[in-house]
Amino acid sequence: MNIPISDAKAQLTELVRRAEAGEDIVLTRHGHPVTRLVPVRRIPGTAEKRALFASIMQSGRAKAADEDAARSQDFLYDDQGLPG
Repeated sequence: MNIPISDAKAQLTELVRRAEAGEDIVLTRHGHPVTRLVPVRRIPGTAEKRALFASIMQSGRAKAADEDAARSQDFLYDDQGLPG
């Protein structure tokens, strides 16, 4: 939705609500796009970042412990380690 800045002043609350809901709100001046209203992305806190990192590390450890994954492409190489 394109809306002139002069009209947006009277509708700011409604425009912000619509932008938060995901609608594309572009403010214009003399018919030219000037700015866009977008919702602010929430930045995860330290505890959330640490939990995510721990989850990634655990997933990596589980994959590294899987012997089948380490040997899954051995059939591609001969006894000298060259492509077969």
